[in-house]
Amino acid sequence: MGRRKFIQLSLGAATLGAAALPAVSGRAWALAYPNRPITLVVFLPAGAVPDLVGRIVGDALSQRLGQPVIIENRPGAGGNLALQSVARAPADGHTLLLLASPHAINVSLYPNNPVSLTKDIVPVASLNRDTFALLVNPSFPVKTVAEFIAYAKANPGKINLSSNGTGNLTHLAGELFKTATGIDTLHVPYRGSPAALAALTAGDVQALFDTIGTSFPLIQSGKIRALGVSSTERVRMLPDVPTIAETVPGYTVTGFLGIGAPKDTPAEIVQRLNREINAVLNEPAIKAKMLELNSEPFTTTPAEFAKFTAAEAEKWGKVVKAANVKIE
Repeated sequence: MGRRKFIQLSLGAATLGAAALPAVSGRAWALAYPNRPITLVVFLPAGAVPDLVGRIVGDALSQRLGQPVIIENRPGAGGNLALQSVARAPADGHTLLLLASPHAINVSLYPNNPVSLTKDIVPVASLNRDTFALLVNPSFPVKTVAEFIAYAKANPGKINLSSNGTGNLTHLAGELFKTATGIDTLHVPYRGSPAALAALTAGDVQALFDTIGTSFPLIQSGKIRALGVSSTERVRMLPDVPTIAETVPGYTVTGFLGIGAPKDTPAEIVQRLNREINAVLNEPAIKAKMLELNSEPFTTTPAEFAKFTAAEAEKWGKVVKAANVKIE
């Protein structure tokens, strides 16, 4: 073999070897994964419903992966602290984010944030979906969504529509409802769901959007009234409560939880996590625990979840802009 031909063949083999290296490395990482404990960073304090869901899934996932899943609570800045912590972690699948609706909202709510869901996180797997309800104090003189809209139009600016905090999904659900119906209400933010529900129960405010999972005991006891639910179909827990969309076509609001990882996490690891998480969510014992929290399991592929989170970020970005919502 001539020297020139030998060099050409050698260079060709080297090029092919280099091209194959990332794929081989990725598969090797996936085969060895996980080789140490996994940290799941949660954006709320211990004891909150998302934290409880994260612990339920994390415990079951640790049994399937053979490594402990450790919960690290990093509340603050509307979920941004947790997201930043994960976005800056090594992209090896050992640091994960409990991904949620606030992270989709924050893409537009915090435009100058150094990291964001759409740029720095790869969606791995969905966990659940939450339905919201339009809630009123029982003394408020309306019993249907249509009556609420009529009352609001007859009394512009006189309904105190509260939320769990400016910029979160309970606030934006109200803003979307206002835009869809053309009503004018006064936004009254509280620090968290317990405070907002307490104000509604006491009659300090007339209405609130909140998750059914959180508000269900008060609805059941008659301390507050649910006029409509935000899902496309009626829900198991409140079968007699119509959807808001039956009165306001197209109105839907969905809260969600899922798992995210730092961008550039090998696709093989993302796929492995997705398979294991979906298997966990299909376990009867896990479904039962989720239902105890009034939480509906929700499974997707990584591609489906990425499409879903991108659509949520776009949807709420339009609401934030239209309502001129700003965090002081």
